Amino acid sequence: MVSPLPPRLRWKLKVFDGQVLPFSASSVLPVYVAATRLTKRGWRSTLFLAVLCFMAGMVLFRSFSYYLGRPSLYEEYHSREEKLPHYEEYARRSDVKYLWAENFAHNSGWGNVMQDFIMMGLVAHATNRSHVFSDYVWDLDHGPYSNFHGKSIPSRIPLTAIVGGPMVGGELPPGDTTPRAVSRSFFHRVCPNPTIVNVKDVNTDEIVFGDVSASSIFEMWVQKINSIDDQCIQLEGSHNLPIFDYWMYGDKKRMLPVWPYLSKSPVVTHWRWSPLVIDAFKKNLHFLAPTSPLSLFSNTPNVDSSDIIPGLLAIHVRRGDFADHCKNLAAWSSEWNAFNAFPQFIDKFKVPQSVGLEAAAAEDYKTAAYERRCYPSIDQIVEKVSHIRDDADDSLNYLYIMTNGASEWVSELKQALQRATAGSQPWENIASSRDLQLTWEQKYVAQAVDMYVAERAQVLIGNGWSSLTSNVNVLRMGKKFPPESSRFW
Repeated sequence: MVSPLPPRLRWKLKVFDGQVLPFSASSVLPVYVAATRLTKRGWRSTLFLAVLCFMAGMVLFRSFSYYLGRPSLYEEYHSREEKLPHYEEYARRSDVKYLWAENFAHNSGWGNVMQDFIMMGLVAHATNRSHVFSDYVWDLDHGPYSNFHGKSIPSRIPLTAIVGGPMVGGELPPGDTTPRAVSRSFFHRVCPNPTIVNVKDVNTDEIVFGDVSASSIFEMWVQKINSIDDQCIQLEGSHNLPIFDYWMYGDKKRMLPVWPYLSKSPVVTHWRWSPLVIDAFKKNLHFLAPTSPLSLFSNTPNVDSSDIIPGLLAIHVRRGDFADHCKNLAAWSSEWNAFNAFPQFIDKFKVPQSVGLEAAAAEDYKTAAYERRCYPSIDQIVEKVSHIRDDADDSLNYLYIMTNGASEWVSELKQALQRATAGSQPWENIASSRDLQLTWEQKYVAQAVDMYVAERAQVLIGNGWSSLTSNVNVLRMGKKFPPESSRFW
């Protein structure tokens, strides 16, 4: 017979389907004890149940945070950034020099921000200063969470959750005596009164709006920084664009001249992705390239090497905002991003000319020409992929689709790509960004996982106007992968 409950416990209970139930796991034990007569064995079972409920609650809390749209805030990564092994030594030394670009790129996609990080890493290394790194910032103006198309995302992601190696304090190549990178907070700790440099002192309107090359701007900044004796330099952030502004990356005549400097810098030659990104790659390699030797030994150190994954074709298919963006690119007569226009690449782009057509017809012709290269249809994608695969003499067996397209559209594309192989060798595997199995933290750095796959692919078909494709090609060219392996729509 069940004993009546003491009055002090009744407020913790609710009635459901005629039965009295506890509000939470924490009240299971006292209610159960008060309501029943327990044997010694029953006590042990009850204690086990309470512990189990508590542990399950902790796990479910993280799971519910994920499913309720509360992203990770990467607290552990922030904490580790403040405890890098060289900080204690650097805090004691007065000969270590630093460069902090407070005018860092933000409120943009990772592709644009990565461009700025790379170039500022180059300037810091060339001036023998520690590169001061900061978070990848989507939104400076709000709290820890931002809204992106109705979904909650982290406003800031620590750079160490995305990038590894020298860019975030990792070791430099043997013999390189440049100070290792430090976090922004460490910089402020050891440099409470830095020399503030206004970017406009060097980047005058003539430079910003003229045709001065990136290599000339780079050399001017190296000279400017080297002329300052102060251990600590901070580029003023308020109302200042980055040294290398967004538009410059879309101008091959201005940007490509800096490649001889960039290609020799450890910023590119020793670029590394974070352990979080590499772990996501390892966990998903078995279905990206199921029969690849790397897939069979995905836990060995070889998976982290810079070798090409044989047989893998990666394609970058932008959807979403590119539906309108590609039309704008046509209206602006935009050329490809500079690092998608290396002269060694096979595929080229010239702004289409519509000589002899009426204005309306000329506009339609131009827009269609851009969309074929920027926002290709399923039929156009299949046509290009089939052509690239034929050129590769059936050495391409796996296909990976990097895309932000809807799952239904991706499924339709997969089916069309496989149908196109009728009568020939079918794809051994077709996977996409939508198929990646990612943890709570990996979900918000998925674009970097895509880039790591594309960087390693035997062949890449990219979008010429995409900074993501551009950055991948910087890394592929920096690793001296064959230029003919980088193709475009």
